[in-house]
Amino acid sequence: MKQDPRWLIGLAGVLSSSALAACTVGPDYQRPALPAQAGFTPEPLASRTTSAEAPSGEAQQFVAGADIPGQWWTLFHSAELNALIDEALRANPDLEAAQAALRQANENAFAGEGALFPTVSVSGSASREKQSRAPALSLSSASLNVAYSPDVFGGVRRQVEAGEAQSEFQRFQLEATYLTLTSNVANSAVTLASLRGQIAATDDIIKIESDQLEVVKQQRSLGAVSASDVLSQQAALDQTRATLPALQKQLAQARNQLMTYLGRFPSQDRGESFDLASLALPAELPVSLPSRIVEQRPDVRAAEALAHAASAQIGVAISNQLPQFNLTAQLGDASGLGVWSLAATAAQTLFDGGALEHRKRAAVAGYDEAEATYRSTVLSSFQDVGNALRALQSDAEALKADASAEQSAASSLDLSQQRYRLGAIDDVALLNAEQTYQSAVLARVRAQGARYSDTVALFQALGGGWWNRNDVPPLDAHPARFALPPLQEIKLQSKP
Repeated sequence: MKQDPRWLIGLAGVLSSSALAACTVGPDYQRPALPAQAGFTPEPLASRTTSAEAPSGEAQQFVAGADIPGQWWTLFHSAELNALIDEALRANPDLEAAQAALRQANENAFAGEGALFPTVSVSGSASREKQSRAPALSLSSASLNVAYSPDVFGGVRRQVEAGEAQSEFQRFQLEATYLTLTSNVANSAVTLASLRGQIAATDDIIKIESDQLEVVKQQRSLGAVSASDVLSQQAALDQTRATLPALQKQLAQARNQLMTYLGRFPSQDRGESFDLASLALPAELPVSLPSRIVEQRPDVRAAEALAHAASAQIGVAISNQLPQFNLTAQLGDASGLGVWSLAATAAQTLFDGGALEHRKRAAVAGYDEAEATYRSTVLSSFQDVGNALRALQSDAEALKADASAEQSAASSLDLSQQRYRLGAIDDVALLNAEQTYQSAVLARVRAQGARYSDTVALFQALGGGWWNRNDVPPLDAHPARFALPPLQEIKLQSKP
């Protein structure tokens, strides 16, 4: 007699629905509350940085609560920098690895969801046999099998929850990789520009000291100075020239590092170059509200996802201590005879040497660790923002002081050179003036570069605007799971 298999499929649906409506043991995860006194600086933040009468000396205004562009690096108005970051986003192998890790986590999360539903399988067999003096006999069978473990206490759902949290962790690990990569490329451009500026300044100083050496030699030929004066000036020139190899080495290493970020070998350098004059300093800088940092920072969101996964594992461990149920059903046909069967089993562990209890305690300890790591990550994120804000203010003041010192040192050197020609000062005073000017010029160039690096650091510390990204395709499988509340629509401007 033929059997209608639809009752088995209906049974599977009923079982699934009843399991999804069952209880779920273990804690429901909630993000730890941010303390009310959380902030970036102990004192009120100034509205803007100090300005300086020097290249890259413009004041930068802090805009509280401003949104961050997804492509924040475009605020530097450098087409070459934009092109290099685009190349890095396409070719960097670390980024490819992070993308693959997210795809793997998503697939594992989807696979885990399969445990919520019955397993339906079909099997069949056919044979023909003959015994001595008996007619041949044909045997055949076919069956539809349904196996289901009702998630009565929610252990499977907690395991699915943990898998989804792991997927979320990889999602924000990917965003952290994007942010780190774009920040590193931008910092490499600033470093290259700063080193080129220092090398150019050193070349200018070498020319000044070379010209002065010729003056000293002429005076020596006239008997106005001693041979030691010539040697002293020559030594000063040689010392300045000796600083060039170290700067050139740093420049080469910085270029090699940039090639790595771009997914190139050092031999694939195409001659891209930067100078500080080619980079615009953003005139307005965002300062996110403290409550937004836990939403914006990818590392904080990743740490939160791990805490969520650890919380779900507590529910899994508790569920494993409770009775486990299994249901099976079979509908088949054996050589024309209809057969069916239903079976239900229940099992409860009575003694296991305390293994399940210790696993539950281990899960609780794992959550405590993850929650403490989350709080530590939040503290570090506030530290990063506070450091960046302080650096922006301090380095703006440093540039102002260094620019003033350079102007004073240049005037002093010019006067010293004139007085030396007149014999009013000796070679020691002249060398001191030259060294002071050299130090002042290099300090000013380094201070210029620091202002750009500080700006990059602030964008990185605030999360980099990943929620506004449109330069890379979305890779998360559950977009709503990672959605953020609307951010304030304050657009940032930079001077062209």
